[in-house]
Amino acid sequence: MRRNMSEEEKQKRIKVREFLKQNPISSPDDLNTFFKDMMKVMIEEFYQGELEEELGYTKYDYRNKDSNNSRNGYSSKKLKSSAGEIEVNVPRDRNGEYEPQVIKKHQNTIGQDLEAKIISMYAKGMTTSDIESHIEEIYGYQVSDSSITRITDKILPLVKEWQTRPLEAIYPIVFMDTIHYHVRSEGQIVKKAVYIAIGISSSGEKDVIGMWVGENESAKFWLSKLNELKSRGVEDILIACVDGLTGFSNAIEAVYPQTQIQQCIIHQIRSSTQFVSYKDIKVLIADLKLVYKRVFKSLCKPQ
Repeated sequence: MRRNMSEEEKQKRIKVREFLKQNPISSPDDLNTFFKDMMKVMIEEFYQGELEEELGYTKYDYRNKDSNNSRNGYSSKKLKSSAGEIEVNVPRDRNGEYEPQVIKKHQNTIGQDLEAKIISMYAKGMTTSDIESHIEEIYGYQVSDSSITRITDKILPLVKEWQTRPLEAIYPIVFMDTIHYHVRSEGQIVKKAVYIAIGISSSGEKDVIGMWVGENESAKFWLSKLNELKSRGVEDILIACVDGLTGFSNAIEAVYPQTQIQQCIIHQIRSSTQFVSYKDIKVLIADLKLVYKRVFKSLCKPQ
């Protein structure tokens, strides 16, 4: 007898499948490195926000200093996580009064619940209220509004900096697609579209060059984001891999008229395996990966 899944379970499965379709994982080592770097930056920013709340003034803002305490460098601390060891810098104060809260002084393991919350903040970090609620959960006690504001003020510039960073002039290949998520907003569950652009650089490196949240997928929204990529330095895209969204090709041609547009490789592979026996699919996909890797190398090779 087949178990009936709840709506929440169905949505989770859909999200996982959509993510894996749009983001095929090719290197676990790269994924681990990215995860650890992200955790290091977030935890260190939390520490800075905590210390500022303890001292009552921001770094170099001596005019608002109303304390005989001050910053006193950093100490190194190694933390264990599911992705491996992470080394972070913990700020110190001269009077020794600062007690870290997000990861306490004698704690050397990052719990999976904390990892999930930090990742969730990156995913949901478009609104301050979402980040505030997560930080309050992490602390485990009631946090003052001023403390939350100081910490979120430390995090949001990092997100903004990533969203507006300069990009390379030419990308041989850019994959563009949208993933739909159900999220809680103002007490209601609503559907949001997350637009993702993944570029393959001239050196063959994969890079998420853009990620934006919208109400629903549309060619008009993609047009505005393509213009944003151009303003951030992308002068040309050789090949754009997209799905069959109506008007998508016109939007790309309006910004990058010389770009060749082709169906996303994931969709091509899916079409290629449509009439293949299940027992032969793994062998076929392995061969197809070799073909596409050769194509990528030839496109990325300097002329």
